[in-house]
Amino acid sequence: MNLRNLTNEKLISIGLDLNKKEDVIKHLVEKLYEEGKITSKEAFFKDVLEREKLSPTGFEGGLAVPHGKSNSVKEASFAVAILNKPMKDWESIDENNEVEIVFLLAIPTEEAGSTHIQLLAELATRIANPAYKDLLKNSKSKKELYNNLDKEIIKENIDISKFKKSIVAVTACPAGIAHTYMAAEALVNAGKEMGVAVYVEKQGANGIEDRHTKEQLKNADAAIFAVDVAVKNEERYSHLPTVRAKVATPLKDAKGLIEKALKAAENKGKGEYVETSDDEEKVSFREEAKKSILTGISHIIPLIVAGGMILAFAVLVSQGFGLQELYETDGSWIWMYRKLGGNLLGTIMVPVLSAYMSYSIADKPGLAPGFAAGIAANMINGGFLGGMLGGFLAGYAIKLFKKYIPAKGTLAGFVSFWVYPVFGTLLVSTLMFFVVGKPVAALNQTLIDWLGSMGGTNAALLGAILGIMVSFDLGGPVNKAAYTFCVGAMTDGIIMPYAAFASVKMVSAFGVTFATLLAKKYFNKEEQEIGKSTWILGLAGITEGAIPFMIEDPLRVIPSLCAGSAVTGALVAMFNIGLDVPGAGIFSIFMLKDGSTMLMNIAVWLGAAILGAIISAILLVITRKMKLKKQGLLK
Repeated sequence: MNLRNLTNEKLISIGLDLNKKEDVIKHLVEKLYEEGKITSKEAFFKDVLEREKLSPTGFEGGLAVPHGKSNSVKEASFAVAILNKPMKDWESIDENNEVEIVFLLAIPTEEAGSTHIQLLAELATRIANPAYKDLLKNSKSKKELYNNLDKEIIKENIDISKFKKSIVAVTACPAGIAHTYMAAEALVNAGKEMGVAVYVEKQGANGIEDRHTKEQLKNADAAIFAVDVAVKNEERYSHLPTVRAKVATPLKDAKGLIEKALKAAENKGKGEYVETSDDEEKVSFREEAKKSILTGISHIIPLIVAGGMILAFAVLVSQGFGLQELYETDGSWIWMYRKLGGNLLGTIMVPVLSAYMSYSIADKPGLAPGFAAGIAANMINGGFLGGMLGGFLAGYAIKLFKKYIPAKGTLAGFVSFWVYPVFGTLLVSTLMFFVVGKPVAALNQTLIDWLGSMGGTNAALLGAILGIMVSFDLGGPVNKAAYTFCVGAMTDGIIMPYAAFASVKMVSAFGVTFATLLAKKYFNKEEQEIGKSTWILGLAGITEGAIPFMIEDPLRVIPSLCAGSAVTGALVAMFNIGLDVPGAGIFSIFMLKDGSTMLMNIAVWLGAAILGAIISAILLVITRKMKLKKQGLLK
């Protein structure tokens, strides 16, 4: 993880000559405001001081980590100060702590799960390591400290699963970053030294991380709650002797806390573990549905890539060696590869999508009914939409079965391996065949007819929308939604959307390369190095190479990439170019269909990608230049 994405040298102060905690915090808040990381220095300063009232943010070894979770924070980031003189009056967990290095963490209220929050959590975990903390504290310049942020400290690799004693622990604090992750690290490290396996579930700004498994809960000897807020799903630990402490306690005496938990285990013993409905995190219907769709798509992507490349291989070989007749001959070797690729893309894809959507909702019992729902969708010509609906039906049907017909007692095996798959499959297939299947198939056919009739301005508008979606989050949920739409249309014979999608996938990578090559002075060395290689990823149809740029400056980078991508998508769609072989990257140029002549199709498809990349590169350079001027880094 690149922690330097969260800060810059302007957010680092070396030899700061201040001797009051509030003055140091105010100085770092000012730095964050100047760099555009917060919208209001007054509001953020107030939120940081409110957090200071809850518990000490000074730790030990000269470290302090004040932090604030605030609506005034634009994006997660941090500022650092190394003090000229150690500060004695910073309230700390270690009473003898004299603060020398201060990290001020800026935490947004609405950014759980984002890359920035994950990086902030990583920082909190690392500074709990004395060797890493000393490496930063001893930095002599801003540049040295900045470069040291991503230096790895080698840890001893110990297999804690071999330890005889085990403890499950939960750490949580109001802001959900600093104390949560530092306390977790302290408990794990202390456990290793004591020969005790400590499994820590962090309930922080990223939600629940490293959630305790059923095996860990069942085998644990005791539980530790190092928290300043309520423990989520606490009933999971009802069978265990429990020790409660403040989240800061492990930072002061992790070994003592573990010893207390082991003593509680000896005195009280543990009860019988009973699986609860909360062993799986409660999520909203919307989140569950979103996760289900993304799980299904993630499992069909390898099929699409494999099937697409095998089909591309068959097409290229038949065209390159004049084997078109053999290509059409049943039973020939090249016909077999053609059918294999076609079946991976056609016959198998929708059932796999349905099965793993169902699996995401109902776990393994959902697989068989999910596969059956996908096959039923194929049988009634329900297409991609039918497959997705079938996945939902199967998943929620089995979820209801598990609730009202739980697999417990002597009949647990019979219920799990017979009742769920048999009755689940019968119920879902009946619904697909006779209730919801036909309306969905009709809707699917209407969509196919509408897409097939598109041309001119309407087609260009669709291509532009798809282009924006592809580059909006570079492989994220919006990108995946565009991918799902295009693949679904392709399986139904509408191949223009995927041609636009495939061309647009090169725009972000090419655009970043063009920008960093043509205007080097506006980009740092790390960005220039990344830019040198992203074009290669673009040739393979991988958009993620531009993510570091998006993380660093999303408000400027995202619109720049989306603008170029919209132009690319619109051009490909306007010329009605089609592509029915997914995942082929740059080799797609040999398999383009419809439109005009082969050479014209190649020129438009590739030219649109290059034009879009040039537009994005120009906008990237212009917006970067404006940013640097605003910061006073350019005259």
